[in-house]
Amino acid sequence: MNKKKIINDPVYGFINIPSELVFDLISHPYFQRLRYIKQLGMTHLVYPGALHTRFHHALGAMHLMSLAIEVLRGKGQEVTKVEEEAATIAILLHDIGHGPFSHALEHTLVNGIHHEDLSMLIMEKLNVEFEGRLTSAIAVFKGDCQKKFLHQLISSQLDLDRMDYLNRDSFFTGVTEGVISFDRIIKMFNVVDDNLVVEEKGIYSIENFLISRRLMYWQVYLHKTVIAGEQLLVKILERARELALKGVKLFATPALQHFLSNRINVIDFFEQELHLQQFMELDDQDIFASIKVWQDHPDAILARLCKMLTTRNLYKIEITNEAPDESRIALLKESVGVVLNISKEEVRYFVFEDVIRNRAYNAGSSNIYILLKNNTLIDIAKASDLSNLESLDKTVKKYILCYPRII
Repeated sequence: MNKKKIINDPVYGFINIPSELVFDLISHPYFQRLRYIKQLGMTHLVYPGALHTRFHHALGAMHLMSLAIEVLRGKGQEVTKVEEEAATIAILLHDIGHGPFSHALEHTLVNGIHHEDLSMLIMEKLNVEFEGRLTSAIAVFKGDCQKKFLHQLISSQLDLDRMDYLNRDSFFTGVTEGVISFDRIIKMFNVVDDNLVVEEKGIYSIENFLISRRLMYWQVYLHKTVIAGEQLLVKILERARELALKGVKLFATPALQHFLSNRINVIDFFEQELHLQQFMELDDQDIFASIKVWQDHPDAILARLCKMLTTRNLYKIEITNEAPDESRIALLKESVGVVLNISKEEVRYFVFEDVIRNRAYNAGSSNIYILLKNNTLIDIAKASDLSNLESLDKTVKKYILCYPRII
């Protein structure tokens, strides 16, 4: 069977599948599952085009890896075929541990279990299945490889993961502020003392990359309506789980039922094979099929929350720099309790606070270094003549207050 296939990607054009092993990994059910998990979760509630999947993103990041390695080889860096395949597989599988609506899932059904740890676990399972052929890829993914810059292409502040999702998410949302010069940045890649750096000619492209990332967070990923949708989904899953643990009968696919009806801690998840098997059966369809059915559930709280989501009657959300006034929150809770005829305990599903954070650049953690013409290195925040670039190194914290629109 010919496994040297090409895929037509809407962002980059034709993408090559470089080897038989990569083809077999893409064909594996664990990877194919990513076709049914949206990259941007609830963002389509604001940007209707944001229906692309984690499958798209993984293939795009893989393509950028091939471009980056070609550039670095052209500049005298030795990257063997084995190392190239390892880096390609590592970037291809970097998000394989994502569940449907990861943010909501990590806060409810698989609490405390992060997708990065799941990706590592799944890669190790696949390595057994593929008789050790992923060992080098796992080393690159973990940063245990001899060539540090290969790991930095996968996980750093200028990695190919970020480069693809900014490019792809701006393409599918139509938010042009997120468009970055990915091709120019990659062309400016170099390696100094085994670290990935950017040549001085690429400094403005890096400035644009960091500013674009900040704008995409506020305009897309942390858009108030997106947050309202995600928070609503969190509350739906919280209520469903509360009912399931009390023995209330709920419609759910077997995989979703498993996580609704069992209290699974981090240790159990990683020690008992069954939990991972059930997790790998979960995708967006499990969640939304259940929500459609739960609209008519006898539990008034669950039914109302589900109808709010399916009809896009989301929470009203206020985002502020200061914590909301406690007396106002108490008044809102009291009003909602009266209007919906629910108890003080049940009001927490409809009136609540949370915080959001955004940090576009973290100086001191895998810094982005610029290689000057005199062969010295300088951090991008110092090299840039943009006065606001250093401000991107600060974590911006905002407070959110959610409550129903009926108030």
